[in-house]
Amino acid sequence: MTDTIYALSSGAPPAAIAVVRVSGPQAGAALQALSGRLPPERRAVAATLRDRAGAVLDRALVLWLLGPNTATGEDTAELHLHGGRAVVAVVSAALAALPGLRAAQPGEFTRRAFANGRIDLAEAEGLADLLNAETELQRQSALAMAGGAFSRQVEAWREELLGLSASVEAVLDFADEDDVAVLPADFLQRIDRLRAVIATWLTRPRAEVLREGFRVVIAGPPNAGKSTLFNALVQSEAAIATPIAGTTRDVLTRPVAYVGVPFLFADTAGLHDATDDVVEAIGIERALEALDRADLVLWLGPEGEGPAGAWEVSAQCDRPQGAAKRQARHRVSAISGAGMTALIDDLVGTARQAMPKPGEAALSQRQHDLLHEATRALQAAEDEADPLLVAEALRLARVTFDTLLGRTTTEDMLDALFGRFCIGK
Repeated sequence: MTDTIYALSSGAPPAAIAVVRVSGPQAGAALQALSGRLPPERRAVAATLRDRAGAVLDRALVLWLLGPNTATGEDTAELHLHGGRAVVAVVSAALAALPGLRAAQPGEFTRRAFANGRIDLAEAEGLADLLNAETELQRQSALAMAGGAFSRQVEAWREELLGLSASVEAVLDFADEDDVAVLPADFLQRIDRLRAVIATWLTRPRAEVLREGFRVVIAGPPNAGKSTLFNALVQSEAAIATPIAGTTRDVLTRPVAYVGVPFLFADTAGLHDATDDVVEAIGIERALEALDRADLVLWLGPEGEGPAGAWEVSAQCDRPQGAAKRQARHRVSAISGAGMTALIDDLVGTARQAMPKPGEAALSQRQHDLLHEATRALQAAEDEADPLLVAEALRLARVTFDTLLGRTTTEDMLDALFGRFCIGK
């Protein structure tokens, strides 16, 4: 954290403008070395940038931002350059030649913002999702998390928990005083209310299905029309579709979005009982694994033989030899397009039910697990009669809240999170 870091923080050149950000204790000295002066704080100023030999690098706009009220919490300089590759390269080389400066690692600017208290861990996780958002639903949910909606809720829970803990500590410390020797009459009710509120968050749709897409696996025996339907759903010839059995040997996946809802469609090898082909057998095994991970299975095989909860789909409905189903949820032809609109509309409606509502913060697996631990600790606090054990249960619940916000965490977890960011963010 004592190094001064720099990186291109805008899109890859060529572009109209390239923004190079410098953050750390030597940011002001770096800006002065390149532009010849330190401009007024928070005011964009035109400057001629020169290297140490005095050669002109670019005519740019420069910004000087004094910490701690910056994105990283450190002194920060921004160089708004002409966005050519050669300009970015020569300015980066000039920065590298200055003492105390080095190129930033992926996510290092955001990690410094976290370390300096500008954002908490939940907001950082939301920002990572926001940078990777490709659909409107993903953007709105990530923006809610990055904007602190979940963090503010956790802080409110923590404040309530501190009040409960104070009541218990009063009993433990001043048990000989009549007015504080007994817990408040509504003590257990307050714990129960807090636990119930947290439990409602555990029933919310999860962030993973929003981030990765609603996983739809197309399954059935060989030659059931799986690859043809897959190609129609992903709107490309991604899978090889032929009348030859066993053409599909592996699980083929493609992401696609319908009206802003992200999907991950998977085409699988034809399922049947026995094969002497080793490669085909591996494909069948992988197909079965894909069924286990699916949010929804479109079953194109004989009626009633698909996995529990699968949608019965009569594919090839325009062919006389197509397998007829008495209670098919959908009858489609990927060739003629018959029934495809109804199938897609049904998929979108179902996926929306499994995803967070627009603008609603969604919990990741880590956050879900921690909140589950908090509810268990609160339940233990309700069940215990010994004030010492109640106090310990409330402390454990408080630890989960601190972990959610990053007040207690591990370097490995931070490395994994900030490694998701690009260089320059």
